[in-house]
Parts: sequence; C-alpha cells; structure tokens
Amino acid sequence: MMSRSGAGDTGRAERMDPATEAFVAHRNLLFTVAYEMLGSAADAEDVLQETWLRWASVDLDTVHDRRAYLVRITTRQALLRLRTLGRRKESYVGTWLPEPLLTTPDVAEDVVLADSVSMAMLLVLETLTPTERAVFVLRDVFDLGYGEIAGAVDKSPATVRQIAHRARAHVAARRPREVVSAAETRHALEAFQRAADTGDLQDLLDLLAPDVVFLGDGGGVVRAVLSPVVGVGKVAAVLAAGLARIDAASLQHAQINGYPALVLRVDGEPDTVVAVRIDDGRITGLYAVRNPAKLSHLERETALRR
Repeated sequence: MMSRSGAGDTGRAERMDPATEAFVAHRNLLFTVAYEMLGSAADAEDVLQETWLRWASVDLDTVHDRRAYLVRITTRQALLRLRTLGRRKESYVGTWLPEPLLTTPDVAEDVVLADSVSMAMLLVLETLTPTERAVFVLRDVFDLGYGEIAGAVDKSPATVRQIAHRARAHVAARRPREVVSAAETRHALEAFQRAADTGDLQDLLDLLAPDVVFLGDGGGVVRAVLSPVVGVGKVAAVLAAGLARIDAASLQHAQINGYPALVLRVDGEPDTVVAVRIDDGRITGLYAVRNPAKLSHLERETALRR
C-alpha cells in the first residue's frame, strides 16, 4: 500500500499514492463505522481489509467524494459480515456481548461518539435488523445525508428516511434514558471495587436497580453465566460468589468504549472486563466479558472517529 522514494532520494519524505492516502486518512472513521455495526473489532478489521481491496481497484478520477465512497464500501461489507455474524450468534454458547475496546481519551470527550460505542448502546443496536442498524449508525452517529446512506444500503432516500425513523424510535425505547457522566460511572465502579476489597457488598447493592440485569460472556471457553441474571437478589448472589474469588488489587480502572470500566487481570493478562449501564443514578446493567478471544484489544488504545 505504500510507495517509497528511490535510493537516490533518501532525503525525500516517504509518500503515499492517492488511494492509500485517502484510506489512511479515513481509516479510524471506517473502523468506527464497521465496529458500531458489528460490535466486534476483529470483524471490523476484516471489513477494513475488504474495503481496502475494493478501494484499491477504484478509478479515483470517477470519485467525487472519497470519504463518502469509502464509507459506502465499508457499510456494504459490514452488512454482509453482519448477516454472517448473526448466523454465528445463533450457535454461540451463552450470552453474546460486544468486544470491548481500550479507547483513547478523546473518545470520552466526544459525548455522542462515546454514547454510541458504549456497551449499553451496542447491546441496544443488537436488537435492530442489519439495515436498520446501518441506517441508524450512519444517520444518527455520523450525520450522513439520506442520499449518501441510500447509496450505501441500496435503498431509495425516501425508504432510508422511513427506516431511520423506525430505528430511532426503537433505539429511544431501549437506550439509557440519559447520557451518563464519566463521574457517575466511576462512582458505581468504585463501589464494585470496594466490595471486592472489603467483602462488604452493601454500597454496591444500594446502587443496583430492582430490575438490574447481569450478563456474562465466556463464549463457551471460560466460566460465565449462560443466561441473563435478573433482579437484585439473584444478581447479588452472583456478585458475592464472584467477588469472593477476586483479588481487589488485580482490578484496574480503564477507559473502555468511551466510558470508565474495570479490567480484571490474572497473572498480568486480562481475564474479565466489567462495564455498567446506569439509568437514573442506579445500575441497571452489569456486563462481564470473559471470552479470551474478545480481550485482545485491551493492550493498546484504539482510536475511534466520527
């Protein structure tokens, strides 16, 4: 993808060809589009590879807007992958949770972006059809015009407008009721850490909503709850059993998907990511990702862009 200067031009800076330059310039945006559609960094990377292969064969003289063209290719490839991923999830052992990302600090500063990639929102997006998800992400997160989206999903602008309205209503009924501050999320996680440190769960239990849901994802590889645990009493029992086995010193605060979260490390390796959903000051969702295949993006920060 890169072209180098000749041996006699060692003082000349390395230059990219126009196709590579455009792809590199928009790569973080394209990854974000694919990740928000798929909830999987590994699949998003595969989509970007497919996008590059198609982009490299395009006649750039025919492209009016390179960013829009790249987003369209990425969206189409992500839709194909999303339908395949849906079939894979049908045979997934236990609950499927999105792949957590260690995100750069600037993600948290973009409130819309952080909210859109939060574990809670990605789970809401899972309830949309593939086309609804693509339209919602492109319109409400990336603010693309209906005409641009129409070209990406092979629908008319009028149909895209209808899909966007339907998807927006669906998401609004299921998303957290308000954008939660990082401080509020951190407060809940500190109660979680104190419970691990002292064995006293009361502060944590006081933060749990009556209908709190605990979800675990072990992928059939490591131990995790296989189905949602609902209600304070049942969730408290799961937390008590789990926290009793944890060394509090191995719990580290981290910026995961734009929000504070906890990473449990065992022998220096990531073992579990714990994220929370908060509504009206109470924890309504607890998510524990343990599948080792989903923890590979915790050793380096991932840059996301809108």
